[in-house]
Amino acid sequence: MADLYEVLGVSRGATSEEVKKAYRKLAAKLHPDKNPGNRRAEERFKEVNRAHQVLGDPKKRALYDEFGEEALREGFDPEVVRAYRRGGGGRRVRFGAPGDFAEQGFSADGLGGLGDLFGELFRSRDRGGRRSVRRGADVASEVTVDFVSAIRGAELKLTLQDGGEAVTVRVPPGADDGDKVRVSGHGAPGLVGGPPGDLIIAIRVLPHKHFKRDGLDLTLDLPVTVGEAYRGARVQVPTPSGNVTLTVPSRAQSGQIVRLKGRGVRRKDSVGDLYVRFLVMLPDSDRPEIADAVETLDQATVDHVRDGIVF
Repeated sequence: MADLYEVLGVSRGATSEEVKKAYRKLAAKLHPDKNPGNRRAEERFKEVNRAHQVLGDPKKRALYDEFGEEALREGFDPEVVRAYRRGGGGRRVRFGAPGDFAEQGFSADGLGGLGDLFGELFRSRDRGGRRSVRRGADVASEVTVDFVSAIRGAELKLTLQDGGEAVTVRVPPGADDGDKVRVSGHGAPGLVGGPPGDLIIAIRVLPHKHFKRDGLDLTLDLPVTVGEAYRGARVQVPTPSGNVTLTVPSRAQSGQIVRLKGRGVRRKDSVGDLYVRFLVMLPDSDRPEIADAVETLDQATVDHVRDGIVF
């Protein structure tokens, strides 16, 4: 995981104002609206936002300076870790280091759960002073998948940092952002011969360039020509289950929506719908004959195009 100060391009001694200034400059440069379709810029924009969320918050920044990435894990308890360090501990437990997913085209953060793990260390003795068998703590990580893989399902091969063991993780069809997958037996080691915990992977889904998702429903803005909208047409539309032929009704208006039932996201026994919104596209040309045609169209609609609009 890249150092957050390096992500923003500031020194560790940077003031809050310098952090804010660096963030604003990078966010403006990398914003998706200025870089449509640029996957690298999109990833950098997310990294910059994450860095600012930490370094722009004095409390989070202080913990990050003291503990590094471990301080950002869910359930992290700084007091437990400090106590553990004072007791002579210092073992770092990490799985899923950055780069483990590069060959598959996925990314992931390192795992956390150290608060739970250290808590187990201090609770692992029974009243007689003997160490009791304890199941290892669950640990958490994230994996980022593309929009289509989340909807269709995917099988990922993850290589854990400790020992290089390969783990197969199946992303079920219809997975949504924030869903979690449990991989049994790949969490923190158990204590005194206890079984290991589980690996809990949160799924992060990248946005799609054309499709938007709302639960199991999808929406798509479909460009159509002036002629297709006026005369009507049959056009091909991509869906998660394959291309379908959609009938554009004659006199279709820009913004008009049609529903394709059962062509949305399928998840187990449920399936959503696909909503297609027509966007009538005008020619991007200044040729005289096109200007004359537009003038003719304008004369045919100018008298009633805004009739009925009142407040």
